[in-house]
Amino acid sequence: MDEDTGDGVVLLFGSGFQPYRQYLLEAAAKRSHLWLIDDEPADWQLPYVVGSTVVPPLTGAGLVLDHDALFAAAEAVARSHRVVGTCTYDEPSVIIAALVADRLGVPGLTAAGAEGCRNKALTRQALTAAGLPQPRFAVAATAEAAATAAAGIGYPVVVKPRGMAASIGVAMVAGADGLADAYARADESSRSGPAAYQGGALIEEFADGPEISVDGAVVDGEYTPFCVAHKELGPPPYFEETGHVVDGNDPLLTDPALRELLRRTHAALGVRFGVTHTELRLGSRGPVVIEVNGRLGGDLIPYLGKLATGIEPGEILVGVAQGKQPGLAPDRRECVGIRFCYPPEDARVVEITVPAPGAVPGLLEARAMAPAGATVRLPPRAHLGRHAYVICTAADPATCADRLTAAAGLVELKYEALNETEYSGRPW
Repeated sequence: MDEDTGDGVVLLFGSGFQPYRQYLLEAAAKRSHLWLIDDEPADWQLPYVVGSTVVPPLTGAGLVLDHDALFAAAEAVARSHRVVGTCTYDEPSVIIAALVADRLGVPGLTAAGAEGCRNKALTRQALTAAGLPQPRFAVAATAEAAATAAAGIGYPVVVKPRGMAASIGVAMVAGADGLADAYARADESSRSGPAAYQGGALIEEFADGPEISVDGAVVDGEYTPFCVAHKELGPPPYFEETGHVVDGNDPLLTDPALRELLRRTHAALGVRFGVTHTELRLGSRGPVVIEVNGRLGGDLIPYLGKLATGIEPGEILVGVAQGKQPGLAPDRRECVGIRFCYPPEDARVVEITVPAPGAVPGLLEARAMAPAGATVRLPPRAHLGRHAYVICTAADPATCADRLTAAAGLVELKYEALNETEYSGRPW
């Protein structure tokens, strides 16, 4: 094994959901030897790693990372191999990957930088101190405090958990009569995340305008964006992400004002090394920062970027983990988008049929996401209740959106309505 890892290994914490993350692992393995630390034995990951360690990272009710066990696993690898970096694309592992990097003395987000990204209240406080554009906000520990904060900020407001992702538990509230329910939902959603962020909610000013996300690399404090995605959102009051479009010719990639805002945002959060996913709104005030995540984007956004530009996000991830400047020169500039398909009501899947590539001009992929027998629920009872997705390419964003609509219309879902009068599960 040592002969095979003469250049050292990068520790990867968590491997994620195979359909969403395999492309990252495959590309990362081409650039570096990887050692996987995960909560289940390696299976589909085996072709891409030189070794793996199983550490059940969740204890008790599934809410608390076992940091001591994860530290011990990382240090055991370091005793037999030269560890040259740590990385993750898994939201719950962001902080532990940073802590291990600090402990082993390799480049990483740093514990403070990871905490600043993961804890949305700390993000807001750091950006406020730096005078950066963001929504006005308050942290509320009770429904009564939330109501007071919302009245001070002014409706509509956005209510969200402090440490979740994927818009879980997030809702827009138009008036005081809807605040108590939104607060209760955010508070409940928070209790599936890290213990440090459980309970309470953020109350934020609603920022107008379209929403974008930017994946970028930070090496020794120098920030460089490499993928801009324009979001498609489901109907309010929720912020369910129903699709994304990435244009390799997007002028925002080189917009000096946006790049400066992103640079200052990462500096304020103390992020010196790492790959991040920043969400912004482009409204009447100009760009405002919604949140920063200490990992690559989800929803196959980096994959869209790869298809649009040829830039390999998995290679960037492990390169930055070793403190190396990534190669970010595109070898093509195309427009690529994804559209997620949702059932018309809460459903139990019977059968899903997707169109073949070429059924619509520019259709690259169409995949079912739920097996027969799976239950799929809509907000607010659940989030990410998707049963399929389609990916299309086109010469421009408008044509791409039209093709996505046409392709999604060819996805056929046979289902049984759940007809639940009450659903007591968590909203994800």
